[in-house]
Amino acid sequence: MRVNTVVVGQLGVNCYIVSDGSSPEAVIIDPGDEHDKIESAVAALGLTPVSIVLTHAHYDHICAAGDLRERYNIPILMHEDDRETYRRSKELCISWGLSPSDFPADYQTMKSGDKISAGRLSLEVIHTPGHTPGGVSLYGNRTVFTGDTLFKGAVGRTDLPGGNTARLMESLKKLSALPVETRVLCGHGEETTMGQEIKSNPYLNEKATLKLYR
Repeated sequence: MRVNTVVVGQLGVNCYIVSDGSSPEAVIIDPGDEHDKIESAVAALGLTPVSIVLTHAHYDHICAAGDLRERYNIPILMHEDDRETYRRSKELCISWGLSPSDFPADYQTMKSGDKISAGRLSLEVIHTPGHTPGGVSLYGNRTVFTGDTLFKGAVGRTDLPGGNTARLMESLKKLSALPVETRVLCGHGEETTMGQEIKSNPYLNEKATLKLYR
């Protein structure tokens, strides 16, 4: 697996360009903003995107999706339970002066267990709600893209519309079952490993109330 990170937008979202390392096909994960910056990275890598995948539909993770879909003529994928989150984000961004056309209505939905492919790369969709109802993580090659569910030393907030703390805790349970050597690539900030988070994350370590989920 080859992973290239482009940090975009005012909130510093990690947009990931992921390929198998040999095929030109790639998946773009969480194109939050600055489509031109993402397109330049794709061109420099000599890759051909085949899909755009949203770990969740908050505005800071989706604002370049429409431009990239038009540029590459590829589908946008999000979990079916984030339709309302997407609608809210669209309305918020339009109120800021963005065009409705920046947020396509003809996206495709995905569910837990689905596979996202590019060349020989295959990423499994894991439904990890809590930050949003349709939050997902993407797992393959001992690497997991966690969006805003799990961060290095922290977890996603649940006080926004659609957030649910109990569901987030269940999602952390799912993620903590992955191999300890799993590389964790987050929606914001530095990468980590699942073992490191189980050891030191206050929501996952042995001192936390979530220790029963390990």
